Amino acid sequence: MTISFSLVTTWTPATDDSPLGYGIELTNTGDIEVSDFQLGFSGPARIDPHATLENGKLLKRLSNHTLIAPPDGFVLQPGETWKSTARGLSYGLRHWSDGANSGYVVLADGTIVALATAPTQAKGHNSPLLKGAARFPVPAKAPVPVSIIPWPKSVATTGARTAPAGLDLKPEGTDAGRAAAAFSGLVDDLFPVEAIVRPASEAGMPVTIRYKDGLGAEAYEVHFEDDAAIVEATTRQGMFYGLVTLGQILRGAKLHPQTFIFPTGGTITDEPGFGYRGCHLDVARQFYTGAEVSRLIKLMAWNKLNKFHWHLSEDEAWRVEIEAFPELTDIGAWRGHGKALPPLLGSGPHPTGGYYSKFVIRQIVALADSLAISVIPEIDMPGHFYAALQALPELRDPNETGEYQSVQGFPNNSLNPAYEPVYKFVETVIDEMLELFPAGVFHIGADEVPLAAWSGSPLALDMIEKLAGPEMRRKHEAQYNQLGNHHGADEIEGSPTALIQAAFIRRVHDYISSKGAITGGWEEAAHGDAVDKDKAFVIGWRNVEINAALAERGYDIVVSPGQRYYLDMANGVAWAEPGAGWAGWSGPQETYEFESRAGFSESALTHLLGIQACIWSESMTDRAIFDRLVFPRLSAIAEAGWTLPERKSWERFKALVGTMPIMYGNWAAE
Repeated sequence: MTISFSLVTTWTPATDDSPLGYGIELTNTGDIEVSDFQLGFSGPARIDPHATLENGKLLKRLSNHTLIAPPDGFVLQPGETWKSTARGLSYGLRHWSDGANSGYVVLADGTIVALATAPTQAKGHNSPLLKGAARFPVPAKAPVPVSIIPWPKSVATTGARTAPAGLDLKPEGTDAGRAAAAFSGLVDDLFPVEAIVRPASEAGMPVTIRYKDGLGAEAYEVHFEDDAAIVEATTRQGMFYGLVTLGQILRGAKLHPQTFIFPTGGTITDEPGFGYRGCHLDVARQFYTGAEVSRLIKLMAWNKLNKFHWHLSEDEAWRVEIEAFPELTDIGAWRGHGKALPPLLGSGPHPTGGYYSKFVIRQIVALADSLAISVIPEIDMPGHFYAALQALPELRDPNETGEYQSVQGFPNNSLNPAYEPVYKFVETVIDEMLELFPAGVFHIGADEVPLAAWSGSPLALDMIEKLAGPEMRRKHEAQYNQLGNHHGADEIEGSPTALIQAAFIRRVHDYISSKGAITGGWEEAAHGDAVDKDKAFVIGWRNVEINAALAERGYDIVVSPGQRYYLDMANGVAWAEPGAGWAGWSGPQETYEFESRAGFSESALTHLLGIQACIWSESMTDRAIFDRLVFPRLSAIAEAGWTLPERKSWERFKALVGTMPIMYGNWAAE
């Protein structure tokens, strides 16, 4: 006897005649009949709280996790299919990765059977589904003779020679030695057996690395001779970047000798346009091992990115060891059927997840530092806190009643600014985190708090009345049991919610400042001007107009518009492309050509710190999807952060980017 099933989901958009249909088809591929079973599935798309289910019963819904059952008395015979249709989703499906990407059946005796789950099929779409990074072939003739990404400030090289077999590094001084060691380790890891760094006995060309006074913090010069090169910089970081440039030129000339050359004279003089060139990684929606995080940091270094924003907590999981609160990882780091956190975003019925021990974090922070990268940790608060509140329910106001929901469908997911034990918890977490992350920056998130948050909390209502009077209290009481806006994050500016969130942010910010650290936040952290502008920065994500307006108000800002720099957005509009679509789409060229400085006044530009790619992970169950979404767009953003606008060229970039490494090695078939 065998018990097995397969799951197919289908998508039919709404028409004038009928509402949308999210079809669920469970086939009994075993040889015995089953009854009294339940079907669980998850994916980025969410069944709406008010959805109807045809030929089935909706048993449980938490964000994108759904548990349904067939009608009472239904028996699924071998070879037969149970079909049910959900009418109502939190958003219409746009891409094949939006639908269910894992499923399981719970039998009457509690046995769990994991399912083979096919990608969601859309009516009228039958083209091959796309995965893997798009290939950008290196042309026979490129617009420039040397291969460098991001493109330098000045390339004034002369001559050409057969590419050296490798580079024999000759550092002078401590900083040069550290830069040489970091570069050697980097190329050994990214390009094993290429032996980019090798001794003279193996035909390595001598490369002197030495100090030069007066250059910028990340600036460098590379001087070429007939059979040698010299890298000069004022800092270790500059020396490292000079070596990366030299390594890229070498690889281009070795791998594509018909297209690229290795110079014999002249100089490259370079420094970045922005001091903040970041990449964010959401490790809560999907877990990435320490080895994967390390690999991404190495790829960042090869692209001369210098800030790693590590998004360590979310509604879906808590990923960092905190010794004072072991429950955070014992409970909040794991998902599975019957656990406090159910299967979400394709994580499956059996326990899955993970977290970063302090030992692993210290290793990653040290690696990043060696590669000229600062690590900025984020614990998102007060919203996006569902996982931690499942682990530590004592952080809730014990007298709070009712339910509100976040835009992602998580109930009662926000730390309560009016409940005093919350602050002892937050301060303890900050203390442990700042000891782990010596860059001296703590990112508090502060995004997407639901409008109705804490409307059933007597303590929160009292706090609102104390701060703004009885009318604001009554306004917030009217939000009681309102589920919120499910077609986008609630706008809370000017609301009672924003008022007490600002009080929370002010208190947390003051504590971070007392520790000598800078506060980072998403743009919502600016609500109510709760942070000191000289001790904080914000990341603008909604649109470019908000970025410019915040800079005009005096906020130091990092530009990361969802429309262009959120790397979970699909590369195009086609169903066959994977990824999200709520902010639109952005192909590599659109991402490359976006100019973050546009719309900023001269005074506002003084507050523009730089730019950041954001890798949100809802769609990243399949790592081939990761490669398609992140590359080559990560390099496009890196060049936009380093290369001045007048030096950018899409034609040059697309000719060179085929030389750049990717994360997992998944290349598209096309």
